[in-house]
Amino acid sequence: MSERGIGLGIIGCGDVALRTYGPGLAPLAGRAAAVAVYDPDPTRAERLAAELEALGLPRPAVAPTLDALLADSDVAAVLNLSPAPFHHETNVASLQAGKHVFSEKPLAGTLADAQAAIDLAHERGLALLCAPAVMATNRFRWLKAQIDAGWLGRPTLATGQMASMGPAAWREYKGDPAVFYGPSVGPALDLGVYILHAITGLLGPARRVEAFGGVSIPRRNVLIPDREGQVIDVTAPDHLLIHLDLGDNRFAQVLSSFATPRSKAPALEIHGDAGTISISLESWYEPDAPVDLWQRDERPDGMERWTQAAPPGSSRISHQIQAGPEHFVAVLEGAEPPILTAEHATHVLSIILAAARSMEEGCAVDVSRVVE
Repeated sequence: MSERGIGLGIIGCGDVALRTYGPGLAPLAGRAAAVAVYDPDPTRAERLAAELEALGLPRPAVAPTLDALLADSDVAAVLNLSPAPFHHETNVASLQAGKHVFSEKPLAGTLADAQAAIDLAHERGLALLCAPAVMATNRFRWLKAQIDAGWLGRPTLATGQMASMGPAAWREYKGDPAVFYGPSVGPALDLGVYILHAITGLLGPARRVEAFGGVSIPRRNVLIPDREGQVIDVTAPDHLLIHLDLGDNRFAQVLSSFATPRSKAPALEIHGDAGTISISLESWYEPDAPVDLWQRDERPDGMERWTQAAPPGSSRISHQIQAGPEHFVAVLEGAEPPILTAEHATHVLSIILAAARSMEEGCAVDVSRVVE
């Protein structure tokens, strides 16, 4: 560790690095800093280095290869922001090089690979954390405490959605959206994981999964200005309806979609026998945003109405995704126990894989029996 704090290496310098992770390092100044960046496209790595410098942060070195970044003794930990199909091999290479790892989601493509990475991290005594950062935000830490304290009574149902047309329709997107519509990603691994992490983080693990899905819009025009004319063939289901059995007569329902033009439905609602928590899609990525609350009142003159409540305190970050590196650094400092564990990420991966099997077999699937 130097005067800049924990040395971070950033692997993958695409859209998410430029728009969220990079700016999210500014509040960590003095505690951690990017000392090296790598991308197979050197122009992207140079752009990220320049963006960090423009934020008033030290300009990181641009590593010519992944091996060079992992051999850099100033790099103590890595942020693995590579494309999803490469997460596992990059995580393993980083751990084998003795680096702590924060991985973008998914942790891996199979449960066997996820467990192998977990075992390797334990063997080497290294931290392995994984996005999404939902449960590490100020808002969800507070919600977890409120639910555990009994404000909702006994939770019985969660409903949620992450539904849009996907990154082909995000005009501000800076990368190639095609991979998101293929079998290695799809809406569940890209966006549905946010809701699945929230539900299982707040209410506990799922036991059984039942799902329906398919390709409803097979070709997409890319609306990103510098990719005008590109058309994507959709090969992964773009609508997924996932039902979860959480045990003890508690259930959840999740829509994960890249074929929904727009929706006013909440991102997440948690219902209990004493009330409801509702979180809007518009404020989903805000780490300190208020939530809507409904508390039941069964007295004859009871007053029931929607109110708002916000978590105490104020985050130094401005986006939910940025809570990941912030928490990662706190774990490496010994200031916090891990929240965004690889084990939790593996459980959510098992839900998504069970959903795929359920769609194929037409029946509910026991999560504990999913092996791939």
